[in-house]
Amino acid sequence: MHQHRRVHADRPLEALTDGRDALLAVGMNGEVLPQRNGFPVRMVVPGLYGFVSATKWVVEMKVSRFADEVAYWTERGWAEQAPIKTASRIDVPRGFSQVSAGDEVVIGGVAWAQTRGIASVEIQVDQGEWQEVELSPALSNDTWRQWRTTWTAEQGVHTIRCRAYDGDGELQIEEMVAPIPNGSSGYDSRSITVT
Repeated sequence: MHQHRRVHADRPLEALTDGRDALLAVGMNGEVLPQRNGFPVRMVVPGLYGFVSATKWVVEMKVSRFADEVAYWTERGWAEQAPIKTASRIDVPRGFSQVSAGDEVVIGGVAWAQTRGIASVEIQVDQGEWQEVELSPALSNDTWRQWRTTWTAEQGVHTIRCRAYDGDGELQIEEMVAPIPNGSSGYDSRSITVT
């Protein structure tokens, strides 16, 4: 016998009324939404971290105030409202890669700032100047945006960092913090050895 348990998942009401592409998913890939993905209904709200926005197994909704209800994740130390922070990451080269001096090294990754989009991404080699990189076309303000550049490898051990500016011109937060309570932050970095 399958037991149902009522779990409260709070999110700001404006996230469902402010024009963002929030949705209640009842299917996936032309099929009924699978149980593991949230059957019968899964909520998806761009711009909020999953513990606030991606509620699975929705069977009812109730409008109330944060002060009147205690949400499942809030009880466990997560934030009530968790807007997605601007973030970027380096996908290539892999950390601790080894390349030869003079090689043209592709440096690339993705950046995201749901509901705001990405305006630009910059990289820094060692403690040098920040340099703007090439961005792929933006599909929407809610999607990840790929970025890339090339760097002529110089002998030694080097650290590469990246950072992004969102569509409002706000710079990604440099301070490294863990995901709890309201999303991680910090600049991603990679070390590579050039021989």
